[in-house]
Amino acid sequence: MRTLVIHLFHGDPASLGSGSHVAERIRQVKDQRGIDLEVYLFGPAEEKLLDPEAAELNANVDGLIAAGVKVKACLNTAAGLGATQAFAERGIQLEFARDAFARYAAEGATVISF
Repeated sequence: MRTLVIHLFHGDPASLGSGSHVAERIRQVKDQRGIDLEVYLFGPAEEKLLDPEAAELNANVDGLIAAGVKVKACLNTAAGLGATQAFAERGIQLEFARDAFARYAAEGATVISF
């Protein structure tokens, strides 16, 4: 199985909406295509997980988690935002960005950034 990572970084509505929508569409075919899907939020996109006005992103993220997709965010950023517990309660896994991206490289994962 090949790993595909949807990396959400930018905090603008177009990037967040497109990236989270693409993740959902890939989720729908991942088993048929032999893909292990992961979503990784970092930087401005991670901050939007706390923004009630980012309703589309947050609904999409919660839907992905409910469907069993690994959704991760940077532990260091979450700690800086005071959000480690809130993210964990939502089912968002925390992993340092350095470790996540090193793992993606070692595994030969495909990373698509929005």
